[in-house]
Amino acid sequence: MASPSAKSALSAHSAIGLVVGALLYIVCVTGTLSVFYPELQRLEQVSAPEMSQIDPAAAQRGMEAMLEKEQAQGLAPTTHLYIHIPTEDLPRATISTDTQAFHLDASGAIAMPEEIAWSDFLIALHYKLSLPNFWGLTLVGALGAMLLALAFTGVLALPRIFRDAFRLNARSANTALADWHNRLSTWTLPFSLAIAFTGAAIGLGGLGALVMGKTAYDGDSAAVYAPIFGEEMEGKETVDGPPDVAGPLAYVAERFPDLKPTYAIVHDPLQPGQHVQILGGYPRRLIFGEYYNFDESGRFLGSAGLADGALGQQAAASTYNLHFGNYGGLPVKIVYFIFGMAVSVISATGFYIWLAKRRRRGHRDEALRASWHAVVWGCPAMVLTTFAARIIIGNDAPFDAIFWTGQPLLVLVAALWAKRRTRCAPPRSDRLKTSAA
Repeated sequence: MASPSAKSALSAHSAIGLVVGALLYIVCVTGTLSVFYPELQRLEQVSAPEMSQIDPAAAQRGMEAMLEKEQAQGLAPTTHLYIHIPTEDLPRATISTDTQAFHLDASGAIAMPEEIAWSDFLIALHYKLSLPNFWGLTLVGALGAMLLALAFTGVLALPRIFRDAFRLNARSANTALADWHNRLSTWTLPFSLAIAFTGAAIGLGGLGALVMGKTAYDGDSAAVYAPIFGEEMEGKETVDGPPDVAGPLAYVAERFPDLKPTYAIVHDPLQPGQHVQILGGYPRRLIFGEYYNFDESGRFLGSAGLADGALGQQAAASTYNLHFGNYGGLPVKIVYFIFGMAVSVISATGFYIWLAKRRRRGHRDEALRASWHAVVWGCPAMVLTTFAARIIIGNDAPFDAIFWTGQPLLVLVAALWAKRRTRCAPPRSDRLKTSAA
């Protein structure tokens, strides 16, 4: 019989496995939903003005109105101002600063506050598990690396997995779950590898930049990204008024007709060094976009090179779209959603298979099994609960508190209920005697 210390270690081991498995499952489920982030924003705030495009002069008026508004409110100067240019999947013009965001109408006038807190909550839940940026991204990146390792080891552990790709023995209760797990893993393997690799790269990039910055760049982590995304520009020391945004937007429309602008970014508006970047993507390219740099007067200074730079630079700029499915329009999003659902099922069934193996070895894990039931069904239920809170309470609903209180509570209640049922159930030997009689 195992000693008390061994039993405690085994329980701790199982609990850690449950927590890690639950976090990986949450990342998979929320990532599947996050594919439709632009569509969810439109659903969340249906009254926002929409347009297929915005005139450069209107964008300029919107920026100036926003800066005047913040000055009148007595807010500290913003470090960045973003103007979202209407796109096919999100046909809205939105202007945001460090502290607030508003939708613009077609004329560039401020129309209404942007209220997409639930959509942003969902993205943050997937991207960083609602944690602060560095720690959350690092944790999710580690989970991506773990998913990558699980995919590789699964293939190595099952050498017949490709030969049996279309042999499904779903009729047998003993093998149905494992068969579905293995078949779905095989059919989605390229997708799983791509998602896991890019997720690990995006998530662990901050940790890598921190280490490299301390060891090779005198503690400047931003310098690590400069060869990929370009260096921070230095503008004029004097400030003559708001920077020119209309000119750069008109310039890229004329000089780069294939470019689809997504953002006009104003760095340090109304401060020394202010300058403008236009970010836009190209059809049939995986890169998330190219940065076109302009000074405060609208003079073109060059691009970052993401579209035509070194191969490694272009590859790094392609990880985001490859991970989130932001290319190819709605058909690609639907494919990502279907494959994401499959990966979520794989994540869920993998833990069930592990529990079944333990059961065959004589370990009764009723509380652990019930806890996993609460994770598998509780995660989507809690996401729906937060959406219901958005409808009932509004944009200021405490989405993080609702999810991260409700999900552990469901697990705790399920575990306690299972333990109570186990204590109340008659011993196995008595059940066998009763059955025999």
